[in-house]
Amino acid sequence: MKTVKKLISLAVMLAFVAGVAAIGLSGYVKLNAEKYILEADEAGEGYDCILVLGCKVNGDSPSLMLRDRLSQGVELYHAGASDRLLMSGDHGKDGYDEVGVMKEYAIDAGVETENIFEDHAGFSTYESMYRARDIFKAKKILIVTQEYHLYRAVYDARALGLDAYGVVAEPSMNYGGQIYRDIREIFARDKDFFFSLIQPKPTYLGEAIPISGNGEATQG
Repeated sequence: MKTVKKLISLAVMLAFVAGVAAIGLSGYVKLNAEKYILEADEAGEGYDCILVLGCKVNGDSPSLMLRDRLSQGVELYHAGASDRLLMSGDHGKDGYDEVGVMKEYAIDAGVETENIFEDHAGFSTYESMYRARDIFKAKKILIVTQEYHLYRAVYDARALGLDAYGVVAEPSMNYGGQIYRDIREIFARDKDFFFSLIQPKPTYLGEAIPISGNGEATQG
């Protein structure tokens, strides 16, 4: 019985230490990124692209979270932050195309199609930043996503050598489930901290498609 109690005590202690470490590492990522997060009217100009990160779509329609990201990205485009939009999301299987939906939203909002670049293999935040650097040859970028996610995105980008800043996509309404996302994000930040040290290659690379060119080459 004493042995069992000792094992339980040890397990509880280890779980506590692991929890503290996870929260601490997440806080480190957030602390290092927050100084690069700007208000929309502070963003200025001169970015190679505005990078909008994808999330769930429902058929041909963006989810509410994605629509808020797109709205902010398009607003920054029209304000002159950059003349290029880079839509990065999941298009890994037939019938599910985040970036295609994102492109159509931007076109409907008055963005010229040649100025919209699609990253069809942005399967994770880390991969989106890696591909922005190596495939699209971006150097200075402005990232748009929700606040809880933006710290990690900016951290990843800067760890990969990009001159990255972020603007929060403010929620147009309560999404629901934010507590779950906040908890999940702690572990996602921890994971990306180690990814940024090791810098594994993303799922797909390929030939360069410079963001300075014509975005129609990436579409479809």
